[in-house]
Parts: sequence; structure tokens; C-alpha cells
Amino acid sequence: MTTRINVLIYAGPGSTTSSVKHATWSLRRLLPNYAVINVSADQILKEPWMSTCALLVMPGGADMGYCRTLNGEGNRRIKQYVEMGGRYLGLCAGGYYGCAKCEFEVGVKGMEVIGERELAFFPGTCKGLAFPGFVYHSEAGMRAAELKVATKQFVDKGGSVPGKLKAYYNGGGFFVNADKYADKGVEILATYEEKVATADRQESEKAAIVYCRVGEGSAILTGPHPEFSGTNLNRDEATGPQGYDKLVDALVEDEQHRIVFMTACLRKLGLDIRAETLHSVPSLSVLHLTASQPTGVSELLQSWQEAGLIADNVIKGENDTFLLGHPQTDTFDLESVKAAVPTIPNPMGGPEPEEPPKTMLAHETDLPDTKDTPHFDHHAFYSHLRDYHSRQRESQATFGNALIYGEVVTSTSTMLEKNPTWLAELPNGLTATATTQVAGRGRGTNVWVSPPGSLMFSTVMRHSLALSTSAPVVFVQYLAALAIVAGIQSYDKGYARLPIRLKWPNDIYALDPTKPASENAYVKIGGILVNSSYAGGDYTLIVGIGLNVLNAAPTTSIAQLAAKANHPAPSLERLLASILANLEGLYTRFCRTGFDTVFEQSYYRSWLHSEQIVTLETQGGVKARIKGISTDWGLLVAEELGFGDRGTGKRWELQSDSNSFDFFRGLVRRKV
Repeated sequence: MTTRINVLIYAGPGSTTSSVKHATWSLRRLLPNYAVINVSADQILKEPWMSTCALLVMPGGADMGYCRTLNGEGNRRIKQYVEMGGRYLGLCAGGYYGCAKCEFEVGVKGMEVIGERELAFFPGTCKGLAFPGFVYHSEAGMRAAELKVATKQFVDKGGSVPGKLKAYYNGGGFFVNADKYADKGVEILATYEEKVATADRQESEKAAIVYCRVGEGSAILTGPHPEFSGTNLNRDEATGPQGYDKLVDALVEDEQHRIVFMTACLRKLGLDIRAETLHSVPSLSVLHLTASQPTGVSELLQSWQEAGLIADNVIKGENDTFLLGHPQTDTFDLESVKAAVPTIPNPMGGPEPEEPPKTMLAHETDLPDTKDTPHFDHHAFYSHLRDYHSRQRESQATFGNALIYGEVVTSTSTMLEKNPTWLAELPNGLTATATTQVAGRGRGTNVWVSPPGSLMFSTVMRHSLALSTSAPVVFVQYLAALAIVAGIQSYDKGYARLPIRLKWPNDIYALDPTKPASENAYVKIGGILVNSSYAGGDYTLIVGIGLNVLNAAPTTSIAQLAAKANHPAPSLERLLASILANLEGLYTRFCRTGFDTVFEQSYYRSWLHSEQIVTLETQGGVKARIKGISTDWGLLVAEELGFGDRGTGKRWELQSDSNSFDFFRGLVRRKV
């Protein structure tokens, strides 16, 4: 059975940028063991997302935009997904959209929306406005709505929930006569404390948030925005109502209640949330710039200064602003550098979570003490790096010699890739790593789940255009995969026998230690993403790797494999050093020999697909046998099979960026 770890937030027509960003920010922090991904309408309509989706989120916006885009096939897929055991979270506009009928600003010219809705998770009507003043693309109708929580609906989910809380509101509705649908699986989770503007006298409790049982699945629909954190709102919002700053302050004061309530709602939907999440919603941390020799940091800063990147101890990149400091000597006044922070306009209106500048401490004289980086021992890392580099026969021993570490970051790959001017001045082999990523990246729209215990890093590589024929850049992803296998299997005595395998083109799998060996059940424990750009005669590559090392969730980990084989658990610092040294050694030889027979056979020894029979959906459903990868451009080679599974002589070469691969179901299908 496919593990459902994807939380999909719809970001297509009808959604607003601000609502998508707030939902993404909140859910990535509350669901560290899930991959929180923004998806387009085309992906909902065409891609096979249902089998891996743990939760589908329809955020705030305009529900008519959802109807125009998803009515028909889109809603059929969404409804089928939920009825077959899926989960749906509809926030404000997504709440209207999930009802059998929507009534919005009835009788108000230019604003009125009345109509039936196809999803009908709530069998009645969502009516709005609950409170007056709403204006599209504005904060005019914003308020800190007081909610009364139906605590009895959460008693079986563990922990306690607040009896009351304040939640951001702007344009939402209420669920008419929700208490009368109890026999249809509807539960009221929260009601508005204040008088609702559009309610008729005969209408009962003013339900603000409801839970709906839908077939084998479930849905939670909201009128307000419990996903909005007051800490992400701009208190100086010019289009807000009178006293807007005090409303924001009220939401900030209730932040812990919001976190507890949102967590309880996600648990009620059946998502796996650890108890520590309630008290540990991670914020981005300080970055530490170090080098194997402390003078290397000074030399790096000098090169950035000469390139004109540093002004007043600030590096202002295209995507991020970095405040440079020195440990134990500098303090930072964020207000004093506010002018250096890039302002990102919000074309849809409404509040935006602000991107704060990132503080980077440059350690020019000594490595960080473990009390400053308790989850990463820099002394141990560089000691292991020197050891593993010394074992490589052909290597300049540079990968990992410069390191950027943060306890909590968005994405190591994004931080490097989205600041190209800064990236151009980073040395070959510089590596960024983190203890926790809240937005780690995978192929396409995928996000790699990065809870503590994972090894997550991105390494800068320069590959000469002159090697395009003899050593094509496409093979770097295969080298990274081989480096991971080699890094694990050369980690220590006994590790060479750990059952690590490669799924083409860039996934790392392991034999599930919780299953009998006879089942041959492999699960994903890692992934590779290589992004490239070209300038000045070189490809600049960012090789991003995510690997489950100590964390059992969401699948399994190297530590579990080691424990089953009676070996000690690996350390993140030592394993990072081992993989980096192996990557540089393999890459150095690749530049000399290309992807030769030695590389090819080494890759085949580790991959899962030799002689596997698959179905090529794009070729009319013909059967084919996987033969390997082409040594010129790294394409997947498949041989067509005829009667009796005999080869017909016809061969196919398939690209990884235009096909979707589900080898465990025997399918190779074109991506759409």
C-alpha cells in the first residue's frame, strides 16, 4: 500500500496568494512528518495524486473560481478521493466550496453568489457574510472572531483543546442548521460567539467550523481562518478596519490556542501529529558559516566583498537577505536593517507572511561550540571529513570544506538556487545543511519531508561545458545516488551489508526492516534533486539530498536498518562527511573516464529494476522489459515484449523529466 504523506494545498484559479501562503506556512510547521505541497488545477485534474495524498486543502479565495476550474472532472476526482478514505480541509472559500449550496452576499449587487456545489460534503448551505464589511483584496472586513469550541468533539483524540479562541476572519460564512445533520455524520466543532449578520431567526446554532463524515473519509470546513497566525500579519495594514493593529495583537495573544485547536482538527481528520508539535512550532534559525580551516571563512568573506556582494554587513540576494555577523561580538537590531529586507508585493491583496532577513554568523576564528549548535557537532564533522577525504585516491578534498548550517531552514537548495548572484561566488563543494527543513524540495512539485533525524544537504558543483560529450552533466544525479550508497556502506564495519537500493532515476530505497525479508518490501528513505544553470562556460549544479537517517517516520531509516543488523546507529555528521567525500571521489573519476562500464555496473548492482517487466502507457500499453540506462544521455532503456514475453527487437529510451515512474505497479506513464 502506498504511504500517504502528501498534503496538497490548491494554488490554482480562485485561490489567493496570501491564503495559500498562510496555509502552507502553518501546515508545514504543524505537520513536520508530511510533505506540504502547493498544486495547480492541472495537477488536480490530470495527475495521479490521490494514492499519496494524506490531506487536500482548499484555501481562502473565491469559490466561483474553484467552480469554473474544477466543476466536473476535478470535483469528481476530489469527491472520489475523500469517499475512498481521503481527507479534505476547506478554509473560508474552501468551506463554501465543500457545501451542497453556497449563499454569499445575497441581494448585494456585484457581490451576490448563489448556487449548488458539487462536492456537498456538508449537505446543507454555507451562508455569508457572517460579519459585514468584506471587500475583495482588502482587510476592510477583517476581525478577530471569537469562537466557542465544542470540546466534547475532541475528547477521543488525546490532549485538551481550548474552550474559546480568537481566529482571523475576513469574508467567511456559517453552516446553516448544522446541528440538524448529525444523523448524516456532521459535527459542529466551533460556533461564533458574536451575533451572525445574515442568520434568520429560525436558524439554529451559528456553526463556524464543522466536521463531516464522507464515505470512508472526512472533511473539515471553516468559515474563519484558523490557519492564519497573527505573528504573520502586518500590524500596519493600510486597508484594514479601524483598530486593525489591536485585532492583530489579539490574534497574537491567542496564538497558542490557535496552534492547539488546529492540531486537534488535524488529528480529528486522522493525521499523525506528535505531542511535541504543540509546543515546538519551528521558526527559522541563525545560519553558521564555517570552514575546515577558520581562515577559509575570512577568505570567503573577502571574495564576497571584492565581488560587491556585501554592503554594511548585508548580502541582499534576489530571494533572501543575509545579515552577516561574528559570534560573541555582534548583536542584530532588525529594525535598523528593515530597509534592506526585500518587499514582496501581494497582487491579490490581504496579509502576507513576511520573509525576515536571515542572520549568518561567520566563524572566522573557531568552530561553533556544541551549546550554540546542539544538533550538529562541527568539530566531529570536519574530523570525519578529513578522514574520509584521505581514503579517496583521486580527489582534491574540497567538498564540504565550506559549510553553512542552520538548525531550522526553509530549504537548503532554495537558499542557494534562488540567490544566483551570491551562488556565482560560492566555492565548488560548499555545502548547506540543516537539522530541520520546513520546505525541502523534490522533483516537480514534490517536497521532501524533513523532520529532525533526517540528513538534508545541498552541495554546489561546477561542471565544465567542455565535458559535455565525454562526461554529460545528466549523469551527476546517478553519481549522487552512487555516492549515497557508497557513503552508507563505507560508513563503518557491517554497514556494507545494509539493503540500500536505487529507484531510477533519483530515489533511495531500503528493505523495510519491519517486514519479513521474504516480502521483499522496499520503502523510500531518500531522494536527490539536481538543479542546474549555465554561465561562463560552466554548469552550476546544486545537488540536493534528503535521507532518513535517525527518523523512523514517515517510512523507515538507516538507524532502523543498522539496529536490525546489530550495528550502532550512524551519526549525521559522520554520514554527511562520508557521502561528500565519496561524491567528490566519484565525480573526479567521472570527469576523467565518463560514465564508463565500471560506473554502469556499479549502478546496476544497486538499482531495483534489472529485467523488470513494465507497461508503457504512452505506447498503447505495450509490455517491455527494463534493460538499463543509455550511456550517452542516461535514458531508461526498455525492450518491447511480444507473445510469451519474447523480445520483439524494438527498444524505447525514456526521459526522467517527461515520464512518471511507478515500477512497483509495473507502470511507466507519461507525466501530464
